[in-house]
Amino acid sequence: MEHHTPPVIESEEELEEVDYSQKWFVMIAVSIAIFMATVDGSIVNVALPTLVRDLQTNFAIVQWVVLSYLLTQATLMLGVGRLADIRGKKPLYTSGFVVFTIGSVLCGLAPTVGWLIAFRVVQAVGASMVLALGLAIVTEAFPANERGKALGIAGSTVSLGIVIGPVLGGLLIEAFSWHWIFFVNLPVGIVGTLLAMRYVPDVRPGIEQQFDVGGALALFTSLLSLLLALTLGQERSFTDPFILALFGGFVLFLSIFIFIERRHPQPMIDLRLFRNLLFTINLVTGFMVFVAIAGTIILLPFYLELVLGFSTGDVGLLLAVSPIALGITAPISGALSDRVGTRPMTVIGLAMLVVGYFTISTLSTDTTVIGYILRFTPIGIGMGTFQSPNNSAVMGTVPRRHLGIASGLLAITRTLGQTTGIAIVGAVWASRVFHYAGGPLEDGATAAPPAIQVAGLNDTFLGLVAFIAIALALGLWGLWRERDLLVARWNKKTSEAPV
Repeated sequence: MEHHTPPVIESEEELEEVDYSQKWFVMIAVSIAIFMATVDGSIVNVALPTLVRDLQTNFAIVQWVVLSYLLTQATLMLGVGRLADIRGKKPLYTSGFVVFTIGSVLCGLAPTVGWLIAFRVVQAVGASMVLALGLAIVTEAFPANERGKALGIAGSTVSLGIVIGPVLGGLLIEAFSWHWIFFVNLPVGIVGTLLAMRYVPDVRPGIEQQFDVGGALALFTSLLSLLLALTLGQERSFTDPFILALFGGFVLFLSIFIFIERRHPQPMIDLRLFRNLLFTINLVTGFMVFVAIAGTIILLPFYLELVLGFSTGDVGLLLAVSPIALGITAPISGALSDRVGTRPMTVIGLAMLVVGYFTISTLSTDTTVIGYILRFTPIGIGMGTFQSPNNSAVMGTVPRRHLGIASGLLAITRTLGQTTGIAIVGAVWASRVFHYAGGPLEDGATAAPPAIQVAGLNDTFLGLVAFIAIALALGLWGLWRERDLLVARWNKKTSEAPV
């Protein structure tokens, strides 16, 4: 059999000589991974009450079925991104498909909640490998003038997974059992693995590099401390000594990580990337948007069910309003950003989000279905308009040899934003409810009268209006800075031109 050696990348110039003929097959392989991982996240949330009953456990324990997956995934993604830049993306990406699929089968076979949590960690290891590298692989597979469109399609796949997950989970649990929410990944994982093996290009860096083990361990410990603090702080209070110790551990190990990175000859994250102001602005605004979105999503089921009185099925349908708008908008926005530039589109998206959050700050105890849809559609449109160009801007700013770590940074800002949003926005809402109720309630904020819950909700969303307005100001500053850079380059070019 003839042995095929993977292409080696020696320089930035060679990176431009890429075969784009298989780009849509690559897109299918990546979309399957994104869809599978997104569905798996939302499908498990629907199954939690069933898992409590069938596995004879309680909510405090069963929530770790979700948390173990999230924490493992978040702490590994940056390391995976860096390792891919060193060893090549295809081996890790394909292995991730295999590990995720095996982990899914093991989850379906789990006899106890303890085993299920352990197997979710295995599943999350695979998910971190495919999610951390998906955007990098798409970026390499498509020419620069189609990057926004391609990443927009990937964004639509996320929305599709969010919408389908709860519906599919409910159908599978009702028709079969909770085991099938994991077994359903087996055929999808096999197809995805075969597509990845066949079509994802096996491009290897030509320069020998070493993996920064010390930096990876410091970052892992720092992120784990932060995520545990944000997660456990919701139950134990953010002033609890153990939670404060976790926050202290986050700061300590982050400082150690920065110290190592500044002195390591081949750091895990090249901190010089953050000298690019536009790159940093895109990551920061992306984080801020995910804080707002995740915080909103965690509050809405309580509003829809406890205040407006909708059934669980109707709540699932109403929660799909924004993801559907996002899924329709993201490819259009991505394609437009290829024509007019990423920065104007991100600013338009942020402006739309400011408007959207202002409109949902007017929710009341008698909001109609139409009123709900009209309020939340602008948020979906704003998110779709912002996300694809923002991802494209980040991936287009870094050299291709850093695409893996850039993709990992995007993934980790998304996960950290979601975790932070759930913790902080939920805490703000509860504090405003207690304010209007005249003090803490024994059964929590959800036990407050509907009018008081809505008053707290309105205050929280007004706070998010200000929060997203700050992100918009950063986006406008980035747009101004980009314009200045373009003008400076044009002036330099014209001054050097022969007369």
